[in-house]
Amino acid sequence: MTQQNQPAKTFKEQIRSTWQDARDALRNTPQAFKLVWQASKRHTLINFSLIPLIAVLPAAQSWVGKMIVDRILQAIDMGADVQAGLRLVLPFVLFEFALLLFSTLLSSLKSLSTNILRSLLTKHVNTLIIDKSINLDLQYFEDPVFYDTMQNARRRADSSALAIVNAISQVAQQLITLISLVALLVGFSPWLAVVVILAAIPNFLSNSRFAGMSFRALSRRAPESRLLSYIEMLLTSNETVKEIKLFGLGEALKKRYEKLFTQFQEEDTAIARRNTLASLGWGMLSNLAYYGSYIWVIVRTITQAITLGDMTMFLSVFRQSQRAVQSLLENFSQLYENNLYLDNLLDFLKIEPALESPENGKIAPAPIESGIRFENVSFQYPGSEKYVLKNINLFIKPGESIALVGLNGAGKTTLIKLLTRLYDPTEGRITLDGTDLREFDLNSLHQRFGVIFQDFVRYQFSVRENIGFGQIEELDNQARIEMAADKGGADEVVAELPDGYDTVLGRRWNRGHELSGGQWQKIALSRAFMRKAEVLILDEPTSALDAEAEYEIFLRFRELMEGRVAVLISHRFSTVRMADRIVVLQEGRIVELGSHEDLMSRNQAYAHLFNLQAEGYR
Repeated sequence: MTQQNQPAKTFKEQIRSTWQDARDALRNTPQAFKLVWQASKRHTLINFSLIPLIAVLPAAQSWVGKMIVDRILQAIDMGADVQAGLRLVLPFVLFEFALLLFSTLLSSLKSLSTNILRSLLTKHVNTLIIDKSINLDLQYFEDPVFYDTMQNARRRADSSALAIVNAISQVAQQLITLISLVALLVGFSPWLAVVVILAAIPNFLSNSRFAGMSFRALSRRAPESRLLSYIEMLLTSNETVKEIKLFGLGEALKKRYEKLFTQFQEEDTAIARRNTLASLGWGMLSNLAYYGSYIWVIVRTITQAITLGDMTMFLSVFRQSQRAVQSLLENFSQLYENNLYLDNLLDFLKIEPALESPENGKIAPAPIESGIRFENVSFQYPGSEKYVLKNINLFIKPGESIALVGLNGAGKTTLIKLLTRLYDPTEGRITLDGTDLREFDLNSLHQRFGVIFQDFVRYQFSVRENIGFGQIEELDNQARIEMAADKGGADEVVAELPDGYDTVLGRRWNRGHELSGGQWQKIALSRAFMRKAEVLILDEPTSALDAEAEYEIFLRFRELMEGRVAVLISHRFSTVRMADRIVVLQEGRIVELGSHEDLMSRNQAYAHLFNLQAEGYR
C-alpha cells in the first residue's frame, strides 16, 4: 500500500507513534554522553556542575521581585520617608542585582565551556570517522551505498552528539527550574500549574513529528546530495575546468545543479511551511491559556484576594514556568531529532572490515624464498554474481618479472588487488612461501608490496612528502628520498622546480607548482621505489610517458628488482616483452603463459594483440 492510500492516523495514534519514535531514538543518548565524555571529561563536568546553580536563579529572582513590590507597598502604607523606604527595599534590590551578576557569570562560563567542548567533540567524532575509514576494506570504497552511509554519518554527527548532551543538561536545568517555579505557583494556585504544563504539550508533539520528517528527507536524499556536491566540484575544480570550458558544459551542469537544489528546497520548504502553521496554531493556544490566567489574576488582585507583590511574582513565575515547559519539551524534540542523526554515526562506526588481520598473525617473509602461488583462484566482487577471475593457477618465482596482458576488463587489476590482499578470493587461495595470505599480519604483508596504480594519488604536498609517503617511517630520510627519486626518474623533475624537494605540488595551495602527467608519474614511480618491497607492482603507471622514457624506466626497473618479484601491467608491448614471462588474461581466465618469444611462436591471442599494436607503428 502506498503512503497516499494509507488511512489517516487518528490524533491518538499520532501521539502514540510520536512517543514511540521518540523512545526509540533516545536509546542513543548514553552513546552521546560517552562521545562527549571521551572528547573532554573536564568540560563535561564543568557544564553539568553549573546546571543546578543556573536552574534555581529564575525562582529566586521571581521571589525577590515580589519582595521588592511588597516592601514598596509597605513603605507607602507606613507613610515612610525616602530613607526609611530605601532601608526596606534596597537590600532586596541589591540581592536582585547580585543574582543578576551571578547569573551572567555562570552563563558566560557555561557558554565558554560549551564552545570549547564543541570544538573538541568535532575533532573526536571526525577522528572516529577517519579511523573507521582507514580500517575498512577497499570493497566498501567501491560501493556507492557505503558513500551514502558515510555521508549520513558525517552529517551533523559531531553537533548532534553535543546537542544531545546539551539538550539533556538543559532538560535537567529546566526541570529544576520548573520544580522551583511550580513550588511557588502551587502555593498560589494549583490549577494554574496544570495549565502551564498542558498548554505546551501539543506544540511539542507537532515539533517532534516535523523533526522526524526533516530527518527522513535528508537521509533519503543522501545519493542526490553527493551528486549535488559532485556537480559543484566539477564546476569549481582546477582539475576539470579545461574540459568543462572547451565542451561548453558549464551552463548544462549548472542547470542540473539548480534543478536538483530546487527539488531539495521545495521539499524542505513544504515541511517548514507545515511546521510553521502547526506551531502558530499551538502557540496561539498557549498564549490564550496565559492571558486567560492573567485576567483571572488581575481580578483576584482587584478584589484584594492577593497582594500586588503576589501578582507580580505570579506573572513572572507563570511566564517563566510556561517558557520552562516549552523549552523542556523543545529540548525533548531536539533530543529526538539529534538522536536520529547520531544513529547514522553509530551505524557507520559499527561497520566491521571484511578482511581481518589474524590475531598473532605471521610476519610476511623478507626476502621471498619459494615464491607466490595462485591455486584455483576465482573471484566475484561483493554483490555481484559475475566471476571477474575464474580458476587462476599461477606460480611466480622469486626474482621473476611477470607482465599481465589483456583487454580492458580482463581482470588484470583485480588480480593485483587479490595479490596485495585488498580483497580475499571467493574461491581458492594465494600463498606466499607456502603460507596462505590470510594467515599473515595484514600490516606486515602490505609492507612487502610496493604498488603504483594507474590512478595513483597526486598528493597536494611537497615533493619530499610525495616521494617519502612510499615509506612513511623514512619521511625524514633525505638520502633515501633522493635515491628513490633517482630510481624513478623524478630527480630530473626536482632539478627544475623552484624550491627543489620543498616545492609544493598541485594548484590547491598558494605557490603550488603543477606538473605534467609524465612528471607526476615519475614522482609516483619514485614513491614506489622508496619502499624496499619484496614485490613491486606497476599497474599502467607510465601511460603518460613517451615510449622511450617508459623503456628507460623499465630497463632501470629490471636492474633494481633483481632478486625480487616484479609484476607489470602495460598496454605497450615494447615494455611487456621485457618481462621474464607474460600472462595473457581473457574474460578472467589465463589463456596463455610464457615468454615473448614463446607466445609469438604460438601465434594465438598474444601474437594477435602484439601485431595489432605493431601495425599502428608501420
